[in-house]
Amino acid sequence: MAQSIKQQLLSGAFFTAVAKYSNLLISLLVTAILARMLPPADFGIVAIATVIIAFFNMFTEIGISPAIVQNRDLSQRDISNIFSFTIYFGLILSLAFVLCATPIAHYYDDARLRPICYYLSVSIFFMSCQIVPTALLYKEKLFKFIAMRSFVVQLIGGALSVGSIYIGFGLYALLVNPILSSILIFAITYLHSPIRFRAKVEFASIKKILSFSVYQFMFNLINYFSRNLDKLIIGKYLGKGSLGYYEKSYRLMMLPLQTITQVVSPVMQPVFADFQDDYKKLSSSYLQVVKLLAYIGFPLSVLLFFTSRELVLLIFGGNWVGSIMSFRILSLSVGFQIILSTSGPIFQAANAPKMLFLNGVISTFFNVIAILAGVMVFKRIDAVALGLLCSFVINFFICYASMYRFVFKIRTALFLKELVLPFVISCILFVVMMPMNSAFAGANMFLSLVAKSFVAIVVTLIFIQWWKVYDLRVLAFKIKEKMHKK
Repeated sequence: MAQSIKQQLLSGAFFTAVAKYSNLLISLLVTAILARMLPPADFGIVAIATVIIAFFNMFTEIGISPAIVQNRDLSQRDISNIFSFTIYFGLILSLAFVLCATPIAHYYDDARLRPICYYLSVSIFFMSCQIVPTALLYKEKLFKFIAMRSFVVQLIGGALSVGSIYIGFGLYALLVNPILSSILIFAITYLHSPIRFRAKVEFASIKKILSFSVYQFMFNLINYFSRNLDKLIIGKYLGKGSLGYYEKSYRLMMLPLQTITQVVSPVMQPVFADFQDDYKKLSSSYLQVVKLLAYIGFPLSVLLFFTSRELVLLIFGGNWVGSIMSFRILSLSVGFQIILSTSGPIFQAANAPKMLFLNGVISTFFNVIAILAGVMVFKRIDAVALGLLCSFVINFFICYASMYRFVFKIRTALFLKELVLPFVISCILFVVMMPMNSAFAGANMFLSLVAKSFVAIVVTLIFIQWWKVYDLRVLAFKIKEKMHKK
């Protein structure tokens, strides 16, 4: 990777990581408190509303943000017109969500969904308003400001969520953070980079990003159903209690995934968009990212598999035993998903949103089959988890075969070659962890978690150094030298 690309990626990833890991700690603390004070059914009902609001939020975005980052020819007038359009469109969608509140409550036979939808409609409007200002921050590569904004919003939202549960908000405490976060993100971003609002929108500006944003929006739409259909169907046919268990297992699986990829992915399109006309440079640079993520993701999957019980019970408490098996199964997909989740920014940076959309269609097809089989045939959330594990693996290989063959037009074997050694290390780690798992069966959960994590990290680092993947001794020396200079 060229030094300039390294510097941009590392700088962006560093600031994003600081905020993301801080946010993770805050999120885990808030979730741990709320999970002990609210029943699984309350999380289930809010999960239903959250899935539906995510659908409306997807329409507010309609692929505009990555299109702005990618397009080099937008004027200030164009930006003002697009910003004004998102405000009008957000207002319309917020009102539409309010009108849908009663049918949603009726469909799920729970009157509490009606006021929940009313409150969450506020976040739809502000999420729409912040799309263009946030896209400009990414385009200008202001990763430090984005990270600090995220941290401040999460800290305030988390504190008020916890405070609200103690003053009697009940399940409505789960709404405080999403509503407040949308308002604060817009306010902070707009104050930093104000954009002129135009009462009359010139649609010529919208047309400049339309060809890119349409395919991006269609991908977002199909990806929404792919990622959320499981929750909607489980909530309807297996009950809100089962949905609460499943939602917690899925969210816990997503935590390491988001912690890693949401540090890297937001930085990738703005940085790699500079090489949208040089696929050779783009593909070789991305391969280095894949290599690093593979050595993190695959061993992490093994560790999560063997620490599933400890993580669920320590974080959520004894009421959530029903989440353990589905989390254990889903954890095996983490390595594949960590890499796969970075494919979107590469399709965007390569100006290939159509190929991104086609992969989304294929992914949704396999995910829907897996979900329906788990719910309708086996009627168990762990069956849904197993089906999705298979689907994620299949979609992983299809996605990268299409990327390398049809976008980069080079052999897929170059990509697969980087996965062999990380997979071998993970298999070795699996063998090491099996007897250890039995030995710690009746031990203190915290002690078991720490011991297993320590062994997993040591074994992985030993083999990385043994096979000379990365020279960890040289890396440690450089870090020590920089710290000494400071």
